[in-house]
Amino acid sequence: MPNPSKDPNLEFEAEASRDGFAFIIGCDEVGRGAIAGPVAVGVVLQSTSIQRFPDGLRDSKLLSEKKRDALAEPVAQWAVASAVGYAEAAEIDEHGITRMLAEAARRALLELHSAGHPISESLIILDGSHDWLSPALKSPLQIRTQVKADRDCATVAAASVLAKVSRDTLMRELSVHNPSYAWESNKGYGSSAHYLAIAEHGLTEQHRKSWIEKP
Repeated sequence: MPNPSKDPNLEFEAEASRDGFAFIIGCDEVGRGAIAGPVAVGVVLQSTSIQRFPDGLRDSKLLSEKKRDALAEPVAQWAVASAVGYAEAAEIDEHGITRMLAEAARRALLELHSAGHPISESLIILDGSHDWLSPALKSPLQIRTQVKADRDCATVAAASVLAKVSRDTLMRELSVHNPSYAWESNKGYGSSAHYLAIAEHGLTEQHRKSWIEKP
């Protein structure tokens, strides 16, 4: 049964429309706490006059892997445009997670901009209470932060689904070449099996070396 308390809505989109924005961009990250693999940031651009969103859409953390995978295509078709930006493990080691989270988002937004979408005229919604994006931008954009936006705002929930499915797919592909670490199941997070594999086989170029506890 649906649980309305966990379902997103279009109130953020309607408010942005009242504030004069024709478009809204939902932005959400995945992989921040992993010890291997990149951090990924999904961005979804949507009209603020939108009236519906895909059935079953929720914050990716509230969905099973099967449901997330099934939603990815409907979400991509629903969006006016979407992209997922990445920052690699070596970049995170060199510059830190917060800076590279912002850089991954900038790369995703640049992809939309390069395709001709009106980024500078859109309202960007970041999940959380901190604007971690602005420091990476060469020109200021219209940004609002909102705690639990990934749960409450349909466009941010859509971004969370695309980011999660995209990164999970990448980790499964990387696992084919590094089968000892079980990335197909742990997605690069620090499970006990993952740490045991590190102890036995060492670190790969996909590991965030500065994050791994030394024995």
